[in-house]
Amino acid sequence: MHPFITIAVRAARAAGNIITRGLNRLDTLQVEAKQTDKDFVSEIDRQSEEEIIKIIRRSYPEHAILAEESGAQGEAEYQWIIDPLDGTTNFLHGFPQFAVSIAVRQRGKLTAGVVYDPIMQELFTAVQGGGAQLNERRIRVSTRHQMNTALLGTGMPFRPDQDLDYYLATLRILMRESAGVRRPGAAALDLSYVAAGRLDGFWEFGLKPWDIAAGALLIQEAGGIISDQHGKGDFLESGNVVCGNPKIHQQMLKLIQGAPKPA
Repeated sequence: MHPFITIAVRAARAAGNIITRGLNRLDTLQVEAKQTDKDFVSEIDRQSEEEIIKIIRRSYPEHAILAEESGAQGEAEYQWIIDPLDGTTNFLHGFPQFAVSIAVRQRGKLTAGVVYDPIMQELFTAVQGGGAQLNERRIRVSTRHQMNTALLGTGMPFRPDQDLDYYLATLRILMRESAGVRRPGAAALDLSYVAAGRLDGFWEFGLKPWDIAAGALLIQEAGGIISDQHGKGDFLESGNVVCGNPKIHQQMLKLIQGAPKPA
């Protein structure tokens, strides 16, 4: 196992233990709103992140960190990108769709990624050039080529600064053309499901790097394609993601680009 994956798995499992213990006391957790009244952070998010960073620092004290709750720390060739609890709103309601996401970026290029679902105990891992795995078994994107048979995932805008009307235009056309659309509420898992062939494609706008990084590498190493809505590779910067197996990705891009822009 790659050394980065070894540490990321150790950190993700430790964070997963914190998260599952937190499920037993949801009514007493300290919860705060972030920038909007629909974006939350709990004490479990913070404890999970602290544990992940502590484990990483033991082995790689010189590496930089980019974490959802504590932000950017340091500058170095290697940067760890951390979402300690992706799907906080789901978690706070006891809705079992959330995960820990940890990735490593070397000089801007993703090199390792781990997404861990502590409820299902599913561990998704990927190393640049080494393929993607689920619980140590190789995974690949789906082989469906027709949009009318494709199951898609999505994430809906919830912040005031997001263009809801444009998103709804893309949703309308993709709902019409696909076999179905699902919105579970944890982007890191959605991307992992694309890598594992459970979803044929996924799109969402306005994500953060920690939502995307590990899942993006999983998709690429599983034979899929991930881009922004224009087919470009700056999705980590823009936060706009369209992904899937090569055929479905291409069709999704065409449909999204053809969606009418609100006046």
